[in-house]
Amino acid sequence: MPVPARQPDGLPTRLAQTLLSPRSRLALLLLLLCAAATSMLIYEPQRLVTHGLPEQLSGGVAGFLFTVAYGLCTAAFVPRPVLNVAAGALFGTQAGTVSAVIGTVIGSGIAFGLGRMLGQDALRPLLRARWLTAADRQLSRHGFRSMLVIRLLPGVPFAASNYGASVSRMSWTAFLTATALGSVPNTAAYVVAGSHATAPTSPVFLAAFGFIALSGLGGAVIAWRKRALLRGAAPRP
Repeated sequence: MPVPARQPDGLPTRLAQTLLSPRSRLALLLLLLCAAATSMLIYEPQRLVTHGLPEQLSGGVAGFLFTVAYGLCTAAFVPRPVLNVAAGALFGTQAGTVSAVIGTVIGSGIAFGLGRMLGQDALRPLLRARWLTAADRQLSRHGFRSMLVIRLLPGVPFAASNYGASVSRMSWTAFLTATALGSVPNTAAYVVAGSHATAPTSPVFLAAFGFIALSGLGGAVIAWRKRALLRGAAPRP
């Protein structure tokens, strides 16, 4: 009995395949990132540092809304140091640190999820440079340890590390746990500086500023050495 010929895919099927293709998802990711960056420029959330919260917000509601806004802002490329200083100025050292760390995890999770769902399939085939291949292998095999080091280095761009990790095969658990633990020291230092910004000559402010400066210098040295090691460990063509 002859087998009936396979019917060609209809227009809806072809359209769905096109929209769900890796390149289309990557284009959507780039569109979302552009929209987020544009929103940051229009609404200027960094004004929280100088203007504070609206008068009608106070207490736990203000802390919750700030934490959520913190996460969304970091995913939209607002610099974390600005938000950390704002957290200290608005809520003090303890509550500000908790809010900033939770917001950091929220923002990194948003970026990691977007990169994993929309960009990974399209970008992984492009990892052809030797040092990119070595970095991807390091993140995929030693996800928690690698991300913990990255979070402890204040000079590593937050958004770049999020989307770079999403392209690798790092697990969600390793990524979020390392982010939560590794972001505490520098986040707390900025929050302390923000909470004592009105007294820039106080010992607490100077200690926080000194920690930020020293960790930045140490991070630059470690990043330079890691870059050299990745180039040396990369496979030769």
